[in-house]
Amino acid sequence: MDNMGDMKHDESGEIPEGLEEAENPMYEVGESVILQRDHMPGMEGAEATVSGVFATTAYEVSFNPTNGGERVENHRWVIHEDISESTKGAFEPGEEVTLEADHMEGMEGATAIIDDAVTTNVYMVDYQPTDGGAVVRNHKWFVEEELAQ
Repeated sequence: MDNMGDMKHDESGEIPEGLEEAENPMYEVGESVILQRDHMPGMEGAEATVSGVFATTAYEVSFNPTNGGERVENHRWVIHEDISESTKGAFEPGEEVTLEADHMEGMEGATAIIDDAVTTNVYMVDYQPTDGGAVVRNHKWFVEEELAQ
């Protein structure tokens, strides 16, 4: 299971270079959705607003954090543009890559193994956690199957 205790939020909305907006997403920017997956406590069932939607390949990865923290298994999601070797085509499960994403402490620069890959639209969302926490802006990433209306 994912160790998300060191999750951090980059509320800037900055997206990786080369990431392209989705052409016909299921949910448009500004649309209200319900989060269907608990990447972190307080997410599942939370009301959210889509703040960005992009076409890419999303990866589930496992890695040892560069800060010596506990190994992270099956982290969802790192996108293709957040991988050092992204100039190559899509990666396959079992391939080793270097992460450029910094969603968690110790993620940036970590060597990871691709556990799963899906070509899809990924969503950046603003949401109010169900556990009463502060509003989170520009959380990256959800895939379409993890959202509902």
